[in-house]
This record gives sequence, structure tokens and C-alpha cells, in this order.
Amino acid sequence: MRVRAYAEADVPEQLADAAGVLREREWPGGGPHDPALRPEVMLLLSPDDEVVAALDILFKDVAHAGRLYRAAGLSAVVTDPARRGSGNGRRLVAAARERIAGQGVDLGLFTCDRPLVGFYAGAGWEELEGTVLVGGTPEDPFPSDGPGFDKATMAGFFTARARRDADAFRGCRVGLYPGGTDRLW
Repeated sequence: MRVRAYAEADVPEQLADAAGVLREREWPGGGPHDPALRPEVMLLLSPDDEVVAALDILFKDVAHAGRLYRAAGLSAVVTDPARRGSGNGRRLVAAARERIAGQGVDLGLFTCDRPLVGFYAGAGWEELEGTVLVGGTPEDPFPSDGPGFDKATMAGFFTARARRDADAFRGCRVGLYPGGTDRLW
């Protein structure tokens, strides 16, 4: 197995199609990301180039507690159902964490369904209990604690500055505001 990363627009067509099939099973009707979020696609490929798992990384600056942080988050994480339970998804999520950390990003922030907290924690991410990400836009907010949601917020603090400020992200609302296309990554 090997991990490959591409700018969203540069994913080879065959791989993009295969990852699209996996994503459509989990999130019907999802589409490409807002280019303003500089989307990257990470794929875990089998030795014969089958897409075993896929995820996207989105980037933006986030203003919080009077400071501006370079942030990234995971989106559309999926593993081929026939290959689940073998550590494939965790391997890809851990590789994404390393990739984000290596790009000079201050912090990683994203939400997941509560039953998946252990999965992401096993790949090096930390749960921020009581933290709510607010997506959408300031004019049309989309909070992760909205009706019908049971989301946990996961994080990674990658720079010394972010580690020093980590407590400012705990038990609060963070205005992520990725826009109208990717309402909440």
C-alpha cells in the first residue's frame, strides 16, 4: 500500500473516478470543493493501484481569540467497505496529519461523528470536548452542534504558537466559515 497526494484538479482521472465512487456511497451528491480552500486529495492505493481509502484536506486562515491561524481540516474520509477493519483508513488519516503538519499549518480542525472519535484519536488527532466548529458563512452560519448533529471536534496543534494557544480552542465556538460550498469540512 502506498499514499499519494494531489491537488484536487490534478488527480489522475481513473483514480478520481474510483475515489468518487467510494465517496458517493457515503455522501451522495457531494461534489468538488471550493477552490479557495486549496483542496488536496490523499489516496491510499493498493499495489495494483486500486483506491483503498481517500480523503480531502482543505486549507484556510481562521481568526480565533483575536489571532489568525493557518488551518487545515479533513473532509470526505472514506475507506472501501470491503477493506475496512484492517487499519487502511487509520493509515491514511495519520498520513494526512503528517502532511498537514509538514506544510507549516498552525492547526488542524475538523468534525466527525462521535462514534469515530477513537478512530481519529488512534491516528494522532485530539478531541476538543465542548468545542463547536461554525461553518457556512458569518451571514449563514452552519454550526456542528446544530439540530440533528452529534459531532465531535478533532484537532492537531502543529506549531509552537498553536500549542501555546491550544486552550483557547477548548470548550468554545470556533468560526471556521469555509463558505457556502464546503459548509463544514
